[in-house]
Amino acid sequence: MGADIRVRRVYEEPSAEDGARVLVDRVWPRGMRKDAARLDEWAKDVAPSTELRTWYRHDPAKFDEFRRRYVAELDEPVAREALTRLRALAAVRPVTLLTATRELDLSQAAVLAGLLRETPGATPHDTPPPS
Repeated sequence: MGADIRVRRVYEEPSAEDGARVLVDRVWPRGMRKDAARLDEWAKDVAPSTELRTWYRHDPAKFDEFRRRYVAELDEPVAREALTRLRALAAVRPVTLLTATRELDLSQAAVLAGLLRETPGATPHDTPPPS
């Protein structure tokens, strides 16, 4: 069984079941006070690059290509290290990945959750795309 990874909008009220709350956006969510977010970590290093985020713009027709490019970015050393930290955190408690995105299923948080639920220690290249 994989790790207990959840995906929620950062604007939703925090829940006791969230476990570790980790923001996975590169930019801070509009209108959100830092204390209201109740974060355990802001993992900017696993967020998509500005260039990729700007290209994608949450266009459902681009999601498969976005996922491919994002997984490639996660195989870079800094992102891989941050991914390892998140896996270690998920090994000891539930983790909720937070994003400001409205369409959670089409977000980097959903892609990241899928990767984190896979075999611990796997690199993004080792993980097959969701079916």
